Amino acid sequence: MAHVEVYSKDYCPFCQRAKGLLKSLGQKFDEIDLLQEPERRDEMIDRAGGAKTVPQIFIDGKHIGGCDELHALHAKGGLEPLLK
Repeated sequence: MAHVEVYSKDYCPFCQRAKGLLKSLGQKFDEIDLLQEPERRDEMIDRAGGAKTVPQIFIDGKHIGGCDELHALHAKGGLEPLLK
């Protein structure tokens, strides 16, 4: 199973939607809540090529993007192969 990381904020509806998709696929993920660990925000921005919004999603270290990108990847049939 792939290693998935999600940088998020608890109150963010886009974060909830992205995490909901991953959960519906049975995918476990490490959540980095930037409200609890604000010092990791710069790490996220660096890893995400300058993206400052949440969520930012990584699968096996590869930057996928945010919620919209995750859902688009799933709609094209590209997400599940990455998760195996």
